[in-house]
Amino acid sequence: MNLILLGPPGAGKGTQAAAIAASRGLVQLSTGDMLRAAVKAGTEVGKQAKAIMERGDLVPDEIVIRIIDERIGQPDCENGFILDGFPRTLPQAAALDKLLADRNKQLDLVIEFKVDDAALVERISGRFACAKCGAGYHDKFKQPKTPGVCDACGSTEFSRRADDNAETVKNRLMAYYKETAPLIGYYFAKGKLKSIDGMAPIDQVTHAIERLLAEVAA
Repeated sequence: MNLILLGPPGAGKGTQAAAIAASRGLVQLSTGDMLRAAVKAGTEVGKQAKAIMERGDLVPDEIVIRIIDERIGQPDCENGFILDGFPRTLPQAAALDKLLADRNKQLDLVIEFKVDDAALVERISGRFACAKCGAGYHDKFKQPKTPGVCDACGSTEFSRRADDNAETVKNRLMAYYKETAPLIGYYFAKGKLKSIDGMAPIDQVTHAIERLLAEVAA
């Protein structure tokens, strides 16, 4: 089973991709991880990507597609994969279609995470983590049981990602709606799109996804 998770930054795609991968024996593929792995492995396309990244430039679509092609051709992807964060644009979606057709594969399902923008900004901009063990917290939704002390390791040092602020999140949302949201119509027209409530509690989102996967498998 081959899946795409579609939704704005912070919608929970990575969390759900990991859960699906574990329960279904699929491989979770993120473009960032694949790029880093190709660079580390020193493949021909990895060397090209490394040179571009070292210049501080964006890796062009054709190289990203070649890296994805190499990755899904590996034995562990035989049972299926989940693409998290790709495609981001209509040209990338068209290139992915061609890549899969060339390999006699197809997408089985594209799951759109519907979100409330204002709630999403609050969700992301309130995040912080233990600087020692990485345990995650939130200003409003998940404070440490003892104020200022990590539940997991007892550390009193916490940190926030520099880009987890309201202004940056709004800019990322704007980029998503401009570049990636057109994919919703693209995959709807192909009969591949299903939507879920991305703002529901994590376990409810997981159950909703499992119901969709069971329908596709049937």
